[in-house]
Amino acid sequence: MIKDTVVLDIETKNSFADVGGRDNLHRLEVSLVCLYSYVHGKNFSFRETQLKELEEFLRDVGCIVGFAINRFDVPVLNKYFNFDLMAIPRIDLLEEIEMSVGWRIGLDRLAQFNLGIGKTSHGLEAIKFYREGNWDKLEAYCLNDVKITKDLYELAKQNGCLVVPHRETGKAIKAIFDLSESIIPQTLF
Repeated sequence: MIKDTVVLDIETKNSFADVGGRDNLHRLEVSLVCLYSYVHGKNFSFRETQLKELEEFLRDVGCIVGFAINRFDVPVLNKYFNFDLMAIPRIDLLEEIEMSVGWRIGLDRLAQFNLGIGKTSHGLEAIKFYREGNWDKLEAYCLNDVKITKDLYELAKQNGCLVVPHRETGKAIKAIFDLSESIIPQTLF
């Protein structure tokens, strides 16, 4: 059986300010999870009421790809599942960049440098969309982040690097990391 690789992003109902800071990550609540499945060749969205379905989907995944997923997405999601999501192999593009160049960069800036596009909104707007019950805008925002992350992952896999601005000079430099061993399963459908 082919193990799926998924590109994942989550949105939360609340912000760090709402829960007393970054030390209270465990108090954040999931509103929406979007992912791209390489096996299925399409996107999936799971609202807060569908997290059991998401759990079944992720239980047998071979690899999770994301941006800041080790510090944010996976720890926030993990409390909802009856298995350890941290046990699934992960590729965190932000950590790969940080290990390569020594600093972090936002997804928007990284996308601008490498893909010539930016994010449609920022995270606090996603919380606003949730609070307004605007699921269409929330889903569009989250799926856009998944698309950007997927495109960056594929670019890094192809080129062995991503371009990041130097922290002080702004000059473009290569963040080199090897994703050649990561497997993108062939689409079954």
